[in-house]
Amino acid sequence: MKGKKPLIGLVAGFALALVSLVITSSAFAAGAEKVLYSFCASSNCADGGQSWASLIFDSAGNLYGTTAVGGSAECGGMGCGTIFELSPGADGKWTEKVLYKFCSTGNCADGANPYAGLIFDPVGNLYGTTGAGGLSACGGGCGTVFELIPRDDGTWSEKVLYKFCSTEACADGANPYAGLIFDSAGNLFGTTYSGGTSCQGCGTVFELTPGEDGKWTEKVLHRFTLGSTTYDGVSPGYGSLIFDKAGNLYGTTYLGGRCVEAPGCGTVFQLTRHAKDQWTEKVLYRFQANGTDGRNPYYGLVFDAAGNLYGTTFLGGRSSSCNQGCGTVFQLTSSTEGRWAEKVLYSFNGKDGIGAVDNLILDSKGNMYGNTNAGGTYSRGTVFRLSPVAGGKWKELLYSFKPDGDGDFPGGGLIFDSAGNLYGTTYAGGAHNGGMVYKFIP
Repeated sequence: MKGKKPLIGLVAGFALALVSLVITSSAFAAGAEKVLYSFCASSNCADGGQSWASLIFDSAGNLYGTTAVGGSAECGGMGCGTIFELSPGADGKWTEKVLYKFCSTGNCADGANPYAGLIFDPVGNLYGTTGAGGLSACGGGCGTVFELIPRDDGTWSEKVLYKFCSTEACADGANPYAGLIFDSAGNLFGTTYSGGTSCQGCGTVFELTPGEDGKWTEKVLHRFTLGSTTYDGVSPGYGSLIFDKAGNLYGTTYLGGRCVEAPGCGTVFQLTRHAKDQWTEKVLYRFQANGTDGRNPYYGLVFDAAGNLYGTTFLGGRSSSCNQGCGTVFQLTSSTEGRWAEKVLYSFNGKDGIGAVDNLILDSKGNMYGNTNAGGTYSRGTVFRLSPVAGGKWKELLYSFKPDGDGDFPGGGLIFDSAGNLYGTTYAGGAHNGGMVYKFIP
């Protein structure tokens, strides 16, 4: 199964190579961090472990998320992942409750290994994806889209809305590692990392439409290809799609494009809806391996109020501290002719982080917040803030994750609460080295 294990190995190599550089550097904290919950606190990680997902709040202030492993004892003994809720107490402590443990059915037909976060519908049901499970193809299942429905007694029931690789050669897609979004009509949109028939599966963009009988129908809006005729993207990453005001979709691919290094440095793409519900893909930008540009965006995009796009890349940039660069933050600006120009706003250098792998979030003052998966003072990742300053430059403030109970390797994006505090997850670290949920107070 394709997934984040290759990323973990790559990050570990970067971190080891940078130990002598960053361990003696001085970090300046931009705020205070508090661990809300450390996973693997129960036997065999029944409470979950290794969260790569962004969190969401409900109206009562509870947090919801996923863990990629833990829960049941299936999936090689590591567990197949969970959906969890964290509830704040009057004493400031947070209580975790596992709402669902995956692979609770034969052959993991209910899904396994959720890497992405969740979304609510208007009545309080949760929706998400699993990277594996479902049908028995792909050597462990090709992934699912699921719904989690609350019962009156406080428990939740899971319903699989779609199992991927249900058509010949996985033409419908396989391995949905990214999260979902709704349109105004209640349809779901997402991406798959592989499947779609081309290049042994370059990935897809799909739509799921609910029927009156409660069943959902999948439609592939675009199948990515790898070839010199289109220089299309390959393998949409782990970030959700976004809509613009006109209903067009935007996202990134980790690979593909017109890059001298096979199989490509990644792209930013747009999907435009036409008559009869047909969609056309346009590559807005192809990243380059030129020593200054970013490359290989793992996560998605965000708009500002002026319609500019912002994102991060896992590799590339101007720093020579990392092999192939330490990653970047970039901006895409549209012209009146419909062309998009890219500008690298910031290149990480190892001391301030390596490998930005999550979605950015913007505050009302134009500051951008995010995580790097490794690097920083202790080579365990950072929380960063980029602030615009005079001359079109950006100033960075950061927090470096520490050893001894703090988190290691943040992977999910950040979210704000109403007071401006940030919340996120880490893949490892914490009191039991199973990852954690943290609060960051700028």
